[in-house]
Amino acid sequence: MAMTDLLSADDIKKAVGAFAAAESFNHKKFFEMVGLKKKSQDDVKKAFHVLDKDRSGFIEEDELKSVLKGFTPDARDLSDKETKALLAAGDKDGDGKIGVDEFTSLVAES
Repeated sequence: MAMTDLLSADDIKKAVGAFAAAESFNHKKFFEMVGLKKKSQDDVKKAFHVLDKDRSGFIEEDELKSVLKGFTPDARDLSDKETKALLAAGDKDGDGKIGVDEFTSLVAES
């Protein structure tokens, strides 16, 4: 499954483009712009599985760094600072990674 199976390619392009500059990423605005916030919990879980590249059941820090590439391959990597901020926002149980329930909560909070 690709992210474009869940979300509009135009919305993805606009959202990724809006955060093309280094240190500009804001997960709340991104999830809203890309259309993920309006999706059902099932669709948000499907998006989680697209981003969970190693299929571990978690999105770890290295996967978070390339989270934008999960939406479109030509996107940039997040900076270390942006990655750590996203991890801190999503990692509710403090285990250093984001599980599917944490991800759905992170999107819903946006």
